[in-house]
Amino acid sequence: MLKELYIENLAVIEKADIGFTEGFNVFSGETGAGKSILIGAINAVLGGRTHKDLIRTGTSHAVVSAVFDTIPRSVAERLEENGYPAEGELLIKRDISADGKGQVRINGMPSTAAVLKDIAAGLIDIHGQNDTRILTDNTNQRELIDSRAGIRDKLSEYASVFREFSSLSKRIKQLEAENSEKDERIEKLKAEIDSVEKLRLKKGDEAVISEKLDRARNLEEITNALSGASVGLSGDDGEQGASDIIDTAAKLIDSIKNYVPECEELSSRLRELNVELRDISEDISRLLPDADEENDLQLLEEKMSGILWLKRKYSLETDEILDLCEEWKQELSELSECDNTIASLNEQRHKLAEELKERAGEISEIRKNTAGKLTEEITEQLRFLDMPDVRLHFDITQGKITVNGMDNVELMISVNKGEDLKPIAKSASGGELSRIMLAIKSVCAENDDTPTMIFDEIDTGISGRAARKVGKKLSEISAKRQVLCVTHLAQIAALSDNHLLIQKNTDESRTYTTVHSLEHEEKVREVARLISGDSSEISMQNAEELIARRDGDDI
Repeated sequence: MLKELYIENLAVIEKADIGFTEGFNVFSGETGAGKSILIGAINAVLGGRTHKDLIRTGTSHAVVSAVFDTIPRSVAERLEENGYPAEGELLIKRDISADGKGQVRINGMPSTAAVLKDIAAGLIDIHGQNDTRILTDNTNQRELIDSRAGIRDKLSEYASVFREFSSLSKRIKQLEAENSEKDERIEKLKAEIDSVEKLRLKKGDEAVISEKLDRARNLEEITNALSGASVGLSGDDGEQGASDIIDTAAKLIDSIKNYVPECEELSSRLRELNVELRDISEDISRLLPDADEENDLQLLEEKMSGILWLKRKYSLETDEILDLCEEWKQELSELSECDNTIASLNEQRHKLAEELKERAGEISEIRKNTAGKLTEEITEQLRFLDMPDVRLHFDITQGKITVNGMDNVELMISVNKGEDLKPIAKSASGGELSRIMLAIKSVCAENDDTPTMIFDEIDTGISGRAARKVGKKLSEISAKRQVLCVTHLAQIAALSDNHLLIQKNTDESRTYTTVHSLEHEEKVREVARLISGDSSEISMQNAEELIARRDGDDI
């Protein structure tokens, strides 16, 4: 549960350190005192959006932090998944900066608002003033049934099949559209493929052809250089080469080795050198262009010209064009087999449609069964909340199959005896909607492990006996989980376990808001103010009586 909330420099709140207890916590105060700011602060530590305009005038940043001492297993798992400690108390801190560089910390470790929002989703369930309008939305009415039925996994599996069906349907539609222009497209693809394949290219060929073309364009220079080098080493008919000269030198030196011993080694070295020269000469000879190579220039020029034309046409590199050609071939194959492919895909779609219809039917049956039980539970709660003649009915009709199933859901209500059932959006008043939402929260709380529930002005549009019953219902819920409630009604405030007063004060230059927990006498005075606007003797007596009846059954 929420144990402590600390606020600094948030709007009119300079500093507030608020402690909460188990059970029923109530906020009250004059209109404009800052009750909405407290709800905003709690939203901030749950990862909600913040804005620099919230920062108290004259300060550079605001701070909101909260301590939770009861962590649901779902929250602990998300903490562990994101690398945060999940044992003991949970500390969340939100720093809102005027320069937009706010900070989020979870148990002292940095985080982001998005991660915080995901982690904190199961800590507090906030029912705000706008939730009654949300109740009139048909989608939310359907989700209410689904939540009560506990079919999240079944809906997820169904949605997966629906997405597969939709994707397949889209593919078939695309193929059918393409099929109508198939012949023209096939001819175009064949022409494109032929323009590439006639060059007989492989990946990496452009670099090889470029190298060969460079050689072919300089063939005469290459031939002259290699021939000259070969003659220089091996000689020709009219001239000795380096090899012949070295051989002669070796023989001359060898002839005097008996007189000059050193010449034996020199002669051997010259012969070794001659062997290397002959090897080099042979290697040079092998590099000389042959007769066929002299005819390659034109072919290579034509091939390179074709490559450059393709690159200009498609604005792609050669290897990318080859990849594109493979895609054309695949498309051509599909188009050639288009009729067979469409038939096969239609068969798959038919099977998926049957599966979807079966799954949607199962979900619809569960919804109808759950809706009946849910109606009974909510109606029972509403009768307690001073709506004795209320009748509810979830009108579930079959419609188009969508990602959520095939059901259209409309919550129908009759508030007064003898009236026909009508859509809740058209027939329930603000006060009735508040009580309906409270009844729904009360019913759904039994299947929810969220430790804290916040009701922001659940008392809208009610008074008297109905208000007392709303208070009793809130008190009942607080027996199972912590409840925080912002209220203007004495009947509700009197039932609190912990009454927090929000007061707006002014000094010579500033307005500031304080929050403090009331002792018994202070609580009596505040409840009296809620009753009559003052703390007269009569209103104080009435307040004492309301508080004294807190644990009684009379309402």
